[in-house]
Amino acid sequence: MEINVLIVISLSLMLIPFAKPQGGLKTGFYSSTCPKAEAIVRSTVEAHFKDDPTVAAGLLRLHFHDCFVEGCDGSILIKGKSAEITALANLGLRGFEVIDDAKTQLEALCPGVVSCADILALAARDSVDLSDGPNWPVPTGRRDGRVSLASKVSSLPSPLDSVDTQRSKFAAKGLDDKDLVTLSGAHTIGQTDCRFFRYRLYNFTTTGNSDPSLSQSALAQFQSLCPKNTDGTERVALDIDSPTKFDVNYFKNVRDGNGVLESDQRLWGDPTTQKIVRNYAGTFRGLLGLRFDFEFKNSMIQMSSIEVKTGTQGEIRKVCSKIN
Repeated sequence: MEINVLIVISLSLMLIPFAKPQGGLKTGFYSSTCPKAEAIVRSTVEAHFKDDPTVAAGLLRLHFHDCFVEGCDGSILIKGKSAEITALANLGLRGFEVIDDAKTQLEALCPGVVSCADILALAARDSVDLSDGPNWPVPTGRRDGRVSLASKVSSLPSPLDSVDTQRSKFAAKGLDDKDLVTLSGAHTIGQTDCRFFRYRLYNFTTTGNSDPSLSQSALAQFQSLCPKNTDGTERVALDIDSPTKFDVNYFKNVRDGNGVLESDQRLWGDPTTQKIVRNYAGTFRGLLGLRFDFEFKNSMIQMSSIEVKTGTQGEIRKVCSKIN
């Protein structure tokens, strides 16, 4: 019986097409120009992850924030008074030292070859893999952008966004409802500051009450972690049950009214996104248990292809925080 079930699952997965890289990217882009590129990024991420496993979520978020503004071109890494990194939406981004570490090693081995944008994409994949999530071949060949403006960060999804607003922002980048829910599942690892969701606990919609979509157990737990009269910098795991493990608990939390961010919990209130959440939060192992891992790979490949610069576009930065 178990063998037959496994055969059915295997055949089902074989019938689902993998996402294809877009924008001129290809797997193994550096195979001849810098053969050790991916191995160096991997070893660098592993070294930092060993010291601090929470850096994985930081690197994944860094790549996401990069791709939604100016495309996946490493523009989030550029420092400057009006650069993307200074925007309120990018407050708390971390993992920059991992990218810089890998870039330093790659410049010593293959000067001017590997882009910061590709290092970000590879580091995001490796972070998921190290957190017990899926692994996948990352199409590479991105070049680095030369524009980074905080004024353009409004295209980033916000914790305050309704599902319709999230849907619109994702659609503008060529991503659909399934991508929206699947990529939100990245919140299975990582943390957020109390200040980004504390209004749900004490003064939702300025009524002085809590968000009614929160379960009573979650409300009590979050209130204990986020006292009312502090600066709100306390850190709370986005998935309290398994904060460093890439799994489907995030979707179970949303289903049960335990989502931390308002934008996450709202996915349960929309009929289309609720159906996807419900599927990922399946109560039995097997096809449903495997499906999130599989779909996450596809959605990441799609997201990592947003408005990429290839060929002669952009540049290959020597230092990721500075335009050449």
